[in-house]
Amino acid sequence: MEWRTRKDVLIRRLTAVLAVLCAALVVGMAVGLYLKARPVLAAAPLLPTIFSSDWSPQRGRFGLLPFLAGTVYVTLLAMVMAVPVSLFTAIYLSEYAPRRVRAAVLPLVDLLSGIPSVIYGVCGVLVVVPAVGRLARCFGSFSSGYSLLAGAVVLAVMVCPFIINVAREVLVSVPAGLREASLALGASPWQTTRRVVLRAARPGVIAAVMLGLSRAVGETIAVLMVVGNVPAVPRSLFDPAYPLPALLANNYGEMMSVPLYDSALMLSGLVLLAVVLVFNLAARAVLALARG
Repeated sequence: MEWRTRKDVLIRRLTAVLAVLCAALVVGMAVGLYLKARPVLAAAPLLPTIFSSDWSPQRGRFGLLPFLAGTVYVTLLAMVMAVPVSLFTAIYLSEYAPRRVRAAVLPLVDLLSGIPSVIYGVCGVLVVVPAVGRLARCFGSFSSGYSLLAGAVVLAVMVCPFIINVAREVLVSVPAGLREASLALGASPWQTTRRVVLRAARPGVIAAVMLGLSRAVGETIAVLMVVGNVPAVPRSLFDPAYPLPALLANNYGEMMSVPLYDSALMLSGLVLLAVVLVFNLAARAVLALARG
């Protein structure tokens, strides 16, 4: 018994150390980015840099507002498109789909989750970008197709499989007794799904949405290929955008001879880390409210 007790204490302490190391890794990344970004912060205050639209590295101006706006706009628009489709698909697969349909569709959803992002980007260039260009002309506007809308569509397709898989698992885990009790009281299948199943699974469904959001914020290659990459705040869905991950992927290692350029890119990485942190804290707050 003494050896078992010691082993339990050892395992408990080891897991605690590993948990602290995971948290310390995030802190270490933030500190490292901050130290690398200090030169540009010494040259210009943080808030004016973040909320400035003037991105002119040759003149020492590194306004990050176009990239921050591009990240937020693309992510939120993608989630607006992805969440309804994903949730209704998860509801169908968990509550209504015949076994044969479920057996055929679920492997395809898993396959979509595993496709490399560059493949989504290529498909976006070949299919989504021309379609957006034609749609812009229908509204009396000109667009090359490389736009905020194209990036959001590609990103929505990418995050749908993650939301579907998690939301479906949550819905399936709702006890069958709740469904049977609701149906026995005369509720229709849709009323049971809406008022009983979804209510019981609400925290897990919100967690599924937030998982998709976390994936969307940091996605780089596919969005970079279709979003246009113009450092300006987009004014419409058909305007090009330039998210922070695309800025880092496109420019790190380039133009390092420009003073403060490397530091400005590190600042953009720090801002991206802060954006992800804000989204995750918001997700935890929403999840806590749903459980409460």
